[in-house]
Amino acid sequence: MTRKEWEAVNQARQTLGLGEEATLTEIKKAYHRLSRLHHPDTRDGTGEGCGERMYELAGAYELLMRYCERYRFPLVPPEGHVYDAEDWWMDRFGQDPLWGKKR
Repeated sequence: MTRKEWEAVNQARQTLGLGEEATLTEIKKAYHRLSRLHHPDTRDGTGEGCGERMYELAGAYELLMRYCERYRFPLVPPEGHVYDAEDWWMDRFGQDPLWGKKR
């Protein structure tokens, strides 16, 4: 990931009030808790900036969900398959133009 992408993930983490490590369940709970607090329908329209805050929360949640989905690693190798170091590397970085090259 680039520095800009890491900064976006860090900002999303802070928006949802998460620590440095969080499970999917913790991310979802934080989003639901904050959306109940800041949703315009639950505040009777009296809260200033509720709509903008909901956009921030939804954007942060979407970004973290995409990040978690993209970087999911298999916990168990496919049946009958044994990873060697080169296979493992190519499975994870094979698409990358710099690191995916075989030498």
